[in-house]
Amino acid sequence: MSTASGKVILFGEHAVVYGVPAIAAGVDRGAWAKATPAPGPTSTFRVAQWNVATSDDAATDEPLARAFRALVQVTKSAPVDVEAGADLPPGGGLGCSAALGVAIARALDPSADDGVISDRANEWERVFHGNPSGIDVAVAARGGCIAYRRDESGYRKIEPILLPRPLHFCIGHTGQASSTKAMVEAVARWRERRPEMAQQTFDAIHTLVKNARLALEAGDVKAVGQLFDLNQMLLSGLFVSTPEIEHLCGTARAAGALGAKLTGAGGGGCVVALVESRAAGASVLDAWKREGFDGFATTVGARAQAPKTTPLEGSP
Repeated sequence: MSTASGKVILFGEHAVVYGVPAIAAGVDRGAWAKATPAPGPTSTFRVAQWNVATSDDAATDEPLARAFRALVQVTKSAPVDVEAGADLPPGGGLGCSAALGVAIARALDPSADDGVISDRANEWERVFHGNPSGIDVAVAARGGCIAYRRDESGYRKIEPILLPRPLHFCIGHTGQASSTKAMVEAVARWRERRPEMAQQTFDAIHTLVKNARLALEAGDVKAVGQLFDLNQMLLSGLFVSTPEIEHLCGTARAAGALGAKLTGAGGGGCVVALVESRAAGASVLDAWKREGFDGFATTVGARAQAPKTTPLEGSP
């Protein structure tokens, strides 16, 4: 049995596609996968909870089959039967597909290290997201809180962030699925039409991410919350927010959240709200529930010491 964590992007969505650093954290929900030798020449893949079953048969062209086929091929795996599941909403911006890809990659080759697993899982992700930044896979494979940057040549730099205190979050779902690929393409079209405005926005997000890292490392949760709100304002300027996202953010702030923003691609999906404590999180979840929205609480724990920094590595 192999597992991988889901994620929340705390800062830097969309701008990360264009070389701006982003900050993300693993959540205590994710995906699992189990691989067993197949009796025949074809590898199969099944997610019973979604009533989904497919294979790496070349005649099958649905995205899930193509993603599974890409992962089996890059792993050079013998025929296997893979059963998998997740407790994340698909299309929710919480890295469900990346968590599945990482869990399956680990099930296919348990001896591979995180860097190799990430490279293989990115082949899976390309089928669904076209030009993914790679941040979802990085968090799914490593967990914790990380700073992530993909440079112009396509190489990735991942730096674990030392948190002096646990961070408490509430994750609320708009009830609307979102396509990362569609939203990334929409921002790319807007950037082509308004290059100067886009660059100004991405520069502002870059500055915000740098300040956010300092605030996180200092344990200044109030500053982190204020930066959440600023990041949401900039994302709204990229036209990736929705009325439901804005409503969830406003409800969370009114219920005592320190800040709230969309997480992931936007256009639906989820909102992340930073709260002072678990008790404060319960108030936010109750407020969302009264408004008809589902949500859950999660905590990103502090580390006793900083893990080793991962240098620039493999192409995404």
